[in-house]
Amino acid sequence: MKKMKKIAALAVTAAMVVGLTACGGSSSGSTSESSGSSDAGAAAASDGINVTLIMAQRDEFLSTLESGSKEAAAELGVNLTTQDANSDTGKMIQFIETAKNSGNQAVIVNMVDPETAQSCIDAAGDMKVVFVNRVPSDTSVLTDNAVYVGSDEHDSGRYQGEFLADYFKAQGKTDIKYVLLNGILGQTSTTLRTESVLKALEDNGITAEAATEPLACKYDRAEAQNKISPLLSSGLEFDCIISNNDSMAIGAIEACKDNNITIDFPIVGIDATADGCQAVVDGTMAMTVFQNAKGQGFGSVAAAINLINGSALNENTEYEIDEETGHILWVPFEPVTPDNVADYQ
Repeated sequence: MKKMKKIAALAVTAAMVVGLTACGGSSSGSTSESSGSSDAGAAAASDGINVTLIMAQRDEFLSTLESGSKEAAAELGVNLTTQDANSDTGKMIQFIETAKNSGNQAVIVNMVDPETAQSCIDAAGDMKVVFVNRVPSDTSVLTDNAVYVGSDEHDSGRYQGEFLADYFKAQGKTDIKYVLLNGILGQTSTTLRTESVLKALEDNGITAEAATEPLACKYDRAEAQNKISPLLSSGLEFDCIISNNDSMAIGAIEACKDNNITIDFPIVGIDATADGCQAVVDGTMAMTVFQNAKGQGFGSVAAAINLINGSALNENTEYEIDEETGHILWVPFEPVTPDNVADYQ
């Protein structure tokens, strides 16, 4: 997996956090360790900043995001506690309240349900809030004290659509039929990834027709494998499989193998997970889109420090602030094809 291009130096970060007052209390869970530097300023920073990261769940991508957050916390001198809500909004809110009662200065939230952003903010009280990876359904809740760090989902589907348009136009085809594997219905990422890939196909001169109703596979490999397998065995005609993430794309690949179907059509995914990149190398997946999990994890911790310090949201990162809201830190998507997949493994 492609690593962050730039990590802020510990000495710079120590200077960032000078003057923060240590807060009392401690929170439960797994806490990242400091960088181990003997630098007195770094030690003081580590003692003074307490942040909790609350994960909606753990899959390959989100586990990588969590790893990136822990690495950033160690690098930036932050005491980071991580909690797993196990897809339970009630637990998520409870963990936020626990962080507040323990004296944390900020909480990083990977929401179970993007509709609950305001509830998260209310539960946080005076703490700074950084939403990561799953954008609030209503971005008007974002303020100087509550921000979002993630990737613009319009770009993920756009890269898929542009790749497919080039692929089919090279074959002299402008009319295609597709099978669509959806993630969690109602989730912003699912909606935008779907809308943007279809728009990109249209914008690039491809008339795309659904070969069947979209299959809601919840971003899950087994779910995708089970749902698409009966369609494959029925002899459904289609030109490509479009998946909202790599896991479902790989489920489709496995279903093709189970049904002795030669994969001579493009299957496209999103996330550039380790398995997804290997599938591109193997030639079973035509392309994927790199969503920088470690970058989002790093950016969320950096954003938390910047909110606490009153610094620019993107300080000590290479990422851009959304011009319209001023409260979103964008970690860019990147297309991954056979030509460049080695850079992402």
